[in-house]
Formats: sequence, C-alpha cells, structure tokens
Amino acid sequence: MDAVRLTGVLEDRDAWRATHCSIGRAMEVVGTRSAMLILREAYYGTTRFDDFASRVGITEAVASARLKELTEAGLFERVPYKEPGKRTRHEYVLTEKGRDLLPAVLALMQWGDKYLHGGKGGPLEVADDATGERVRVEVRSESGREVPLGELRVSANESRRRLRE
Repeated sequence: MDAVRLTGVLEDRDAWRATHCSIGRAMEVVGTRSAMLILREAYYGTTRFDDFASRVGITEAVASARLKELTEAGLFERVPYKEPGKRTRHEYVLTEKGRDLLPAVLALMQWGDKYLHGGKGGPLEVADDATGERVRVEVRSESGREVPLGELRVSANESRRRLRE
C-alpha cells in the first residue's frame, strides 16, 4: 500500500491526534464550494461583487458571506473604487495569501480533469503564457525530483513543537 512514511513521534499513530492539522485549518477558510469558485474567479480576473455572484452562480447573500470570510482570512483586500456619478464601492483584490492558494486550486482542477470528465480531459487547459507549455501541479522535492506518495516522509516540526510546550 502506498502511504507516506511517518517518523519520530508520529510513527505510533495511536499516540497522537492531528488536532492542529494545517489541512483542517485551511479547510476552515476555503472549505466551501462557493469559496473555491470565488477564488477561481479571482484568478480569472474577477474583482467586483456582482460579477463574483453571477459568475459563480450564487446568491448575493452567499457571495457577501464568502467574500467577507475570505477578506477576514486575509485572502482578499477590499479596495474602494468610484465610477463617475455613483457611490463608492469596493473591489476584492487577491492578496499574496490568496495568490499562494493557486497551486491548490489548480491541483483540484487537474484532479477533476483526470477523473470527472469521462477520460476526455477538462474543459480548460492551463499553459505557461511565455512558452505555451501545459502547466501541471506535482509533488517535487526542493531539488526538483518528483516524489510519489510512497516516498514521502512526514515528521513533526520540532521547532513548532517546542513553541507549544
């Protein structure tokens, strides 16, 4: 069976619980369909409230709630704008924190393309604008080697552990 190799204090899986799991904490921020689709639209260039609601196909109440949550979590910044003769409104602009989620969103897209479209691939292709080469999300070591699931090692972050004690 392919699985990561747990080392150190993690080796005995019955001796610990993932109570401070980064995956769980991230899902608290972006774990709804509407949040992920709002992020998708932001990566496509959407910044205005009405456009998020209509492009994602959600009610204004849901769009308002999600944009508020994503802004409070630091993924978006509200930036005021004013069209001539109209009141001041706000655009939602991705922050670095929001842009850093792009690989996770692309990984979900890539997975959906592979498994949810009957073997035909997805409706969109993502490519490097400079070269035209297709873009893929992969698990790689710092040196660039692709690392399969069975060759991953997970250990406790010792500096983080000491901070909690």
